[in-house]
Amino acid sequence: MLDRLVAAIDRHSERPGSGTAVLRLSLASVDEPVEPAHLLYEPMICFVAAGTKRTTAGELVRVARPGEMLLTTIDLPVTADLEQVPYRSASLHLDGEPLTELLVELDETGRTAPSATSAHVAAPMPPELADAVTRWVELLDTPDDIRPLAGRVESEILYRLLRSSLGPVLRQWSLADSTATRVREVARWIRARYAEPLSIDEIAAVAHMSAAGLHRHFKAATGMSPLRYQKHLRLQEARRRLVAGDATAAQIAQAVGYVSATQFNREYRTTYGLPPVQDAARLRARLTPATPAPTGS
Repeated sequence: MLDRLVAAIDRHSERPGSGTAVLRLSLASVDEPVEPAHLLYEPMICFVAAGTKRTTAGELVRVARPGEMLLTTIDLPVTADLEQVPYRSASLHLDGEPLTELLVELDETGRTAPSATSAHVAAPMPPELADAVTRWVELLDTPDDIRPLAGRVESEILYRLLRSSLGPVLRQWSLADSTATRVREVARWIRARYAEPLSIDEIAAVAHMSAAGLHRHFKAATGMSPLRYQKHLRLQEARRRLVAGDATAAQIAQAVGYVSATQFNREYRTTYGLPPVQDAARLRARLTPATPAPTGS
């Protein structure tokens, strides 16, 4: 089954995280070892067909091997490390509407899950789920089938996910007033205001929780406190701007919310291993194709 999924991914993936003609489906294909990547995951489920991926979010460390899946239910800054290549995966980007519609159809909207649930979970992929994911990716072989069948296969995937060990987490993710939903919404609120000075009391008020309750639930979900989460968002955006090269490090530090350039340099180096300017230069050199040396006539 996994061989079939790998073959389907190989036929249609062009680069890591490439989108496809199937709504909410993206594919990843990596053949050579690469450096760990600092990414911002949005809600999604990654189905690993080959290779091994380790992700770290604060204190949460998850490893997904062939035949396993990795669920992320929140906008989450992570460090992703491909421990084994070749790596192949298919990802379903979560949309609350089809999942809620399915729960209503199954009459399962009243079922709940524990309040302190991790937003980043690895689990085995049951064979029937692997089969559904494979058929979903194989729709790319027959484009005329995508419109009539893709939504139906996605519904089957969601159904089988609800029947898997990830079911309780997905149910809570879809509930309108669950703790998981409030944590997800406050994470998005922080993301929209990452450059602003925020206090834990202000964030707790948005979540309609006490400061202690927010800290407990947010850390259980993300592996970090709300303010550390904000710091990771700031540093990721600063790194992106530095690589773009359209401003100085001091200007970028201020733009992402740092008052102290010294603090920015210290936290940046702690996170990425080099001072901002050196790290950006290294990344630009890695991303720029080498110019072939001239040859003699």
